[in-house]
Amino acid sequence: MIPSSLLAHLGHPVYLTQILQRVAALTPESRARWGKMNVHQMMCHLADSFEVGLGHRTASTAVSFLQRTIVKWGALYLPARWPQGVPTRPEVEQGAGGTPPAEFESDRARLVRRVEEFAKPGRDLDGLMHPTFGPLTEAEWMRWGYLHADHHLRQFGA
Repeated sequence: MIPSSLLAHLGHPVYLTQILQRVAALTPESRARWGKMNVHQMMCHLADSFEVGLGHRTASTAVSFLQRTIVKWGALYLPARWPQGVPTRPEVEQGAGGTPPAEFESDRARLVRRVEEFAKPGRDLDGLMHPTFGPLTEAEWMRWGYLHADHHLRQFGA
């Protein structure tokens, strides 16, 4: 597996393929190493989150100056893994406003479609609002997408 680095982002075909292969490796029996979600809920959470980035779903903002600057920079560029248990926006949280799991394979297919759509070359994501980090450039969105997926895939050992 290619290690996460400061260069990893979904706009690069190697990293996109890596994420999609890790999604394909998930099974209904995959168990969480931390957190409250099961694997099926995690796939729905990721798909919902990518839908926010695509503009298909809205999420309430929790943007402060600190989050738009220091927290954003640290989350996207420090060579450290994201911490466990960071609260999420209710619109993408399982058990709150997130899409409830239905059928495992169809929910996996939805996640794959959203990741591929998100990473599609030529998309104009510059300036779109992230609910926590505020406006992101396309490069920042691609970095966020990789890191968010990587975080949750590691949660399930994938």
